[in-house]
Amino acid sequence: MKITVVSDTHNNFDILYDIVRKNLDSDLFIHLGDGEREFEDVRSAFSDKAFVYVKGNCDYGDWPLFSRLSLGGHEFYICHGDRFPRSELAGYLYATAQTNGCDIALFGHTHVPYDKTVNTVRLFNPGSPSLPRGMSAPSYGIITISEDGRLTAEHKNTDV
Repeated sequence: MKITVVSDTHNNFDILYDIVRKNLDSDLFIHLGDGEREFEDVRSAFSDKAFVYVKGNCDYGDWPLFSRLSLGGHEFYICHGDRFPRSELAGYLYATAQTNGCDIALFGHTHVPYDKTVNTVRLFNPGSPSLPRGMSAPSYGIITISEDGRLTAEHKNTDV
């Protein structure tokens, strides 16, 4: 199973469209917020693909603030991340994911790629493909789950 994870595209239709087009072999596309306008358009352009979206702090639509997904033997907690204090983000995400029975927490908001395992929970932020921060390159994420349940996650750099 291949999952493409994107966050914080902030009205950049072209970059989101290009990411989806380059990853048409993905089983699922997850957008972690702050990109609802282009998300709707890209989802319509690729109507045969599966998409999930959660609301970011710059979104105004009626999107869920978080979601819990069961994928390939793993439990995912997905959110934008803006509801947690930035200085304690990893701790809050770990606790929230664990409380919800999840072993993976996907989040955005910071625009900085992040991949760290805290105790038993893997925390993954794809960064931002259109507005990277903290000296990071424009990026998104690819998560692969093998048939035996082994999960790998990587950041992919993209041109703005």
